[in-house]
Amino acid sequence: MAKFGFKQGDALGRSEHARKDPIRVNVKEDRGGIGLESEKKRKFREQFEEAERLVKRSKEEEADYLEMRRQEQREKKLERDLDSAQRTAERLSDKAEEDQGASEASEKPLKDIPVLWRTRARRRVASKHERQQRRELENSLSSRLPTLAAEDEDDDSKMAQGQDLTPFYTTLEHDLEDEDAELAEFEALPVSERLHKVLLYLRDTYRYCLYCGYEYPDTKMDGCPGVTEEDHD
Repeated sequence: MAKFGFKQGDALGRSEHARKDPIRVNVKEDRGGIGLESEKKRKFREQFEEAERLVKRSKEEEADYLEMRRQEQREKKLERDLDSAQRTAERLSDKAEEDQGASEASEKPLKDIPVLWRTRARRRVASKHERQQRRELENSLSSRLPTLAAEDEDDDSKMAQGQDLTPFYTTLEHDLEDEDAELAEFEALPVSERLHKVLLYLRDTYRYCLYCGYEYPDTKMDGCPGVTEEDHD
């Protein structure tokens, strides 16, 4: 080859980029058939990819769970803020009516109470209804016990012994059974939207900011950064 111009270290071929070293022979030392090694590599690659998928899915599920927990906490915070806003609106409204000499809120029919905090009034009525039902049940049970009461006992004595079972919560029962489409529509709104409506009512009617905890002297409400809690961060 030297006679043909080959020099040691040159490429094997006419092209200067041709191979310089001869192809080496890899001696197979195990008894596995041809292609076994590539099959092992394929299985290993599949196992590795499956492990990666499991890790990824685990992280996604963990992220979804954490996001769900954060959402639940946000919802609970909004519910607390809504209850606080409704309580404040009811208190300010009752105070304004009291200053004007109006009747107490407890004397009003439920539908005459603003829908923004009517749920609170409805819960109070329901609670009162439940207490009265429980008291009547106790009276009914006590009326079954033997008694030595005289036949000419007055009504107060009969009531005390549970002998007078005339219902005394009829009006409350009817009050709760009446349909309230306006309240149902309001309660169907997302809690964030209900809260926003009450916050705006407090600002527009009483110049009050729930998150400042202050009733401003004029409608400009100078110093209040905004309606929402995020505005106050």
